[in-house]
Amino acid sequence: MRGSRDVRRPATLASLAAELGVSRTTVSNAYNRPDQLSAPLRARVLEAARRLGYPGPDPVARSLRTRRAGAVGLLLTEALSYAFRDPAATGFLEGLALACERAGSGLLLVPVSPELADVTAVHQAGVDGFVVYSVREDDPHFKAVLERPVPTVVCDQPLHVEGVDRVGIDDRAAMLDLARHLTGLGHRRIGVLCMRLGTGRYDGPADDDRQNGSTYPVQRNRLGGLRDGLAEAGIDWAGVPVHERFAHSVDAGQSAAAELLAAHPEITAIACTSDILALGALRHAAERGLSVPEDLTVTGFDGVPEGLRAGLTTVRQPVLEKGRAAGELLLDRGDRNRPRTVLLPTELIVGTTGAAPRAERWFPGW
Repeated sequence: MRGSRDVRRPATLASLAAELGVSRTTVSNAYNRPDQLSAPLRARVLEAARRLGYPGPDPVARSLRTRRAGAVGLLLTEALSYAFRDPAATGFLEGLALACERAGSGLLLVPVSPELADVTAVHQAGVDGFVVYSVREDDPHFKAVLERPVPTVVCDQPLHVEGVDRVGIDDRAAMLDLARHLTGLGHRRIGVLCMRLGTGRYDGPADDDRQNGSTYPVQRNRLGGLRDGLAEAGIDWAGVPVHERFAHSVDAGQSAAAELLAAHPEITAIACTSDILALGALRHAAERGLSVPEDLTVTGFDGVPEGLRAGLTTVRQPVLEKGRAAGELLLDRGDRNRPRTVLLPTELIVGTTGAAPRAERWFPGW
């Protein structure tokens, strides 16, 4: 008992001020407004704080007083590891982090499952604003974000949310260019691999109703761009098989390509709505003994480093600039009170995974 009474209690702001013979405001300024103190005085305050065990101002109390958390929340409706596993998400995260660094703000990841409706993480996030990274139109977590009285920026999707800034690309126009490239090579028998189109885990063929009813506008628009481009060449979209995968992974792309080619062996080209799915298609082609591009053309979308190293024909989008622009829109608002939309350019990258179809492989005499 005697020993416990002899334990020295941590210093407080008031006791530190008394020890130094200065005001509590002076101690506070050493941490929060260092420009208000001379360098020697601030150094004396910090040295005394270290010696006496003063940990600095309570960040929770400070945020309650200033009503600022000093952090941006990134809403990611995926597992936390997705932000560091998916190359497009990683590039976006880097750009957002750069914007936060420039503004002296922290970054809080708010990952939530796309299969769960619990919005507690959004309600409890101590942030000054949200960047929402590519969520479906009816996502409950996004609705919870909009209920918070803080500024919000959407990247990619949803589209056209009243009063909300948005950063994105023209997915439909970008995919239209890729479709024209495929038909320009002579492909008429084309299959498609796409990312998830709706809620609930589903893997398999996606019919027109599922495509048109998708709550993910990015996928709707990429499929729409393909449809437009193929229609220009007289290809009926009803005859174009589309296979969907809920998980966004190379393994998912591999299984989807196997399923697609097993059902439609006449296909000469696979157009994928992401590079990750396309890398899976390339893996399946290699396992099956198909030569790319002589036997099969494969295209992607995103321009991720792994895809470019593989020589993938794809659409490159500026994912890092997306993140940077989203952060700047959120953190550099100034006095404006009207939402802004920033559309960034894309580029068709013609790699080594596309060529004219070799008709004799599957279509003798065609």
